[in-house]
Amino acid sequence: MHPTISRMVVVVAQGDDSKIAELLADDVRFLPPTYYATWTGREAVAAVLGHVGQVFTDFTYRRIMGEGKDWALEFQCKVGDLDAVGVDLIKLNDEGLIETFEVAMRPYKSVGALREAMNARVGTDARFLKFREALS
Repeated sequence: MHPTISRMVVVVAQGDDSKIAELLADDVRFLPPTYYATWTGREAVAAVLGHVGQVFTDFTYRRIMGEGKDWALEFQCKVGDLDAVGVDLIKLNDEGLIETFEVAMRPYKSVGALREAMNARVGTDARFLKFREALS
């Protein structure tokens, strides 16, 4: 397994945005499961993933598939009292850092609960005022 993927498996579930940031390219793109928009840049994406790591509970990767620059990591977790499953689709750059991080997740009710929890967190995190323009 690629060292970045091995490290990501450990730090994403911890919700520590400083550890997540170390794995991200400067121009990383994050495509969330909750709406059709893209977060860009290491600082913004690390902040979002840090919050996600705190919203999810009982998070575990079930399967990790891939090689080289392209990876798919299947996970299961809870959002509140709702079960969820999903896949992190990761593309690494030439330096081995994450350049694209896309998440597909189900069921719909759990995705809705994630969106509500994230909106509440983002609304109280002053860092996100400057990240608004990061959405495209």
